[in-house]
Amino acid sequence: MMMPENGHRAHGFSSAFFLDSDEIIQELNLNGNETIMDAGCGDGHNAIKILEDYNHKGTVYAVDVYDASIEDMEKYKRENNVENLINIEADITEGIPGVDDGSVDVVLMVNVFHGFKASRKLDEAVIELSRIIKNDGKIAIMDYKAWDVPKGPPTPVRSSPEELEQLFNKHGLKMTYLNEEIGEDIPEGKSHYLIMFEKE
Repeated sequence: MMMPENGHRAHGFSSAFFLDSDEIIQELNLNGNETIMDAGCGDGHNAIKILEDYNHKGTVYAVDVYDASIEDMEKYKRENNVENLINIEADITEGIPGVDDGSVDVVLMVNVFHGFKASRKLDEAVIELSRIIKNDGKIAIMDYKAWDVPKGPPTPVRSSPEELEQLFNKHGLKMTYLNEEIGEDIPEGKSHYLIMFEKE
């Protein structure tokens, strides 16, 4: 996989170093021709993995609020002559420009959602994700378990699957899948969970 040269240089620590992209993407059961969004793409390693190994005939949106992430993804796109990658610099809570209502099959969000809790913009994020997803599409959220452990975001900004289910239900989205045995092995168990939602 050809990674952007400078990696994730704007924010945080790339999950490529401790999470298995294949393990995550295989949970999505892709057909290979979907419109997929890596929301909060960071260094883009999941978006690139989807493009190169899972979604040859589809379209991939890489969205991030940090300009350095999008610059790196644009460089990857140019150097690899990739036509089905669309890179967008955007704050999801303020809307994602250029993405039509009901046009995305799958949204994948890895280690991002806790940031909306930290900024107190959970509802805004879910409303925008609901806007762009197709009626039969899915939103896949993978984040840290709500444990008080040293690694990862502060405990107060973590959410349990039950909290996310309540939040998404409020906006007309139902939980369709939950995997609580995914992620990194830490002394307490598996570090993450992956939860999926669809429109009701």
